[in-house]
Amino acid sequence: MTSFSPGGESARGATARRIVLGAQLRRLRESSDISRADAGYAIRSSESKVSRIELGRVALKVRDISDLLTLYGIADAAERESFLEMVEQANEPGWWRRYSDVMPGWFHDFVGLEESASRIQSYELQFVPGLLQTEAYARAIATRGRVGSASEEGERRIALRMRRQKILGGMHPPKLWVVLDESVLHRPIGGRMVMREQLDRLIELTKLPNITIQVVPWQLSGYGAEGSFTVLRFAEAELPDVVYVEHLSGALYLDRQDEIELYGRAVDRLTVDALTPDESRQLLAKVLTDL
Repeated sequence: MTSFSPGGESARGATARRIVLGAQLRRLRESSDISRADAGYAIRSSESKVSRIELGRVALKVRDISDLLTLYGIADAAERESFLEMVEQANEPGWWRRYSDVMPGWFHDFVGLEESASRIQSYELQFVPGLLQTEAYARAIATRGRVGSASEEGERRIALRMRRQKILGGMHPPKLWVVLDESVLHRPIGGRMVMREQLDRLIELTKLPNITIQVVPWQLSGYGAEGSFTVLRFAEAELPDVVYVEHLSGALYLDRQDEIELYGRAVDRLTVDALTPDESRQLLAKVLTDL
């Protein structure tokens, strides 16, 4: 039987704890040779609900997890208690909940995963990634290029973006590897002064040991991948890698092994096609000088 102690999980975000617990429950179900449909019936729900529990995509109920543990033959009191304690920890709200009024539901999980990741790899075709944006650049996006302040909702979205950036300077910051299409550097978001400030910020960020920025030059643009995406990787073996692909009305969270391998190969191609980090820094400086 699989067991674990929740005590060492206190530094992780609630989203990551849900994923760890879901992975453990999936292993227990599979080792018991029980289908998702049968597990769903046991908790008065559906196969899709069990799937969401196992992927860490839904809030957990103590009663549901307790019933699943019984179904999977977990009778030891201490082992059951360790699982149920994890449920309580996984349901603790993250700091981003205070922004729930301006966050679409599909973005909540991303912020939690981003907080828990040990390595973030991002490819961007249109904008500087949110973790690297200046406040003025973020405001220009929020106002769709219009001069003036953002709406109250827009200002809260900007505040959320700035708050997310704190992970880069924390005690154990993630490794952030960003590949930018060169067009991002020339797209005049917010005008000349805003772009100058943003380019200067990118150059400064390249000096941090946990941040790498590469630029795909014009002549190789569009070959490595057809759209922007982010790969989130975690230090814990229980946590599967996750690919995040955002679109106009929502986002996809991909974690099947074949999907991870496909995007992993795309990352490899992009980093080969891109200028080296030193060459990219030189290009950023040149674009800034010419602007």
